[in-house]
Amino acid sequence: MALLSRLRTGLRKWLVAAHVAMLRRLWRMDIGAGTRISLKASLDKTHPTGIHIGKDTGIGARAVILCHDFIRNRHVDTWIGSNCHIGIQAIILPGVRIGDSCIVAPGSVVMRDVPSGSLVSGNPARVIESGLELGPWGIREWDGKR
Repeated sequence: MALLSRLRTGLRKWLVAAHVAMLRRLWRMDIGAGTRISLKASLDKTHPTGIHIGKDTGIGARAVILCHDFIRNRHVDTWIGSNCHIGIQAIILPGVRIGDSCIVAPGSVVMRDVPSGSLVSGNPARVIESGLELGPWGIREWDGKR
């Protein structure tokens, strides 16, 4: 049973790496080294060169990152910094800039720019906490104080 679990984990890591490589090469998205994107996340392919994601960022399942507005017929760049975590089912609207070391809570709708080191949550997303220092993939280091 343990062998099967290790095989499944190894296969999943390979699939995620292949998925990110495809987004970089085929769709020409600007995705930093070490970034992990769920196979179920939706990145806008209408204007794929408009998606910019920093290094060591994690994007959860069913998260949506947009860089075009169909109604207004506009294509704009959407930026996500390094060491960020985009939660499950979060939506990042076109033209938004998310700074480095940010956490977007699951289900949040980000309509405005997010300053570096912030935790945002809600619809529309609002800053809940600031001054965060995060490691790779937006992992918060536990200091035992909280």
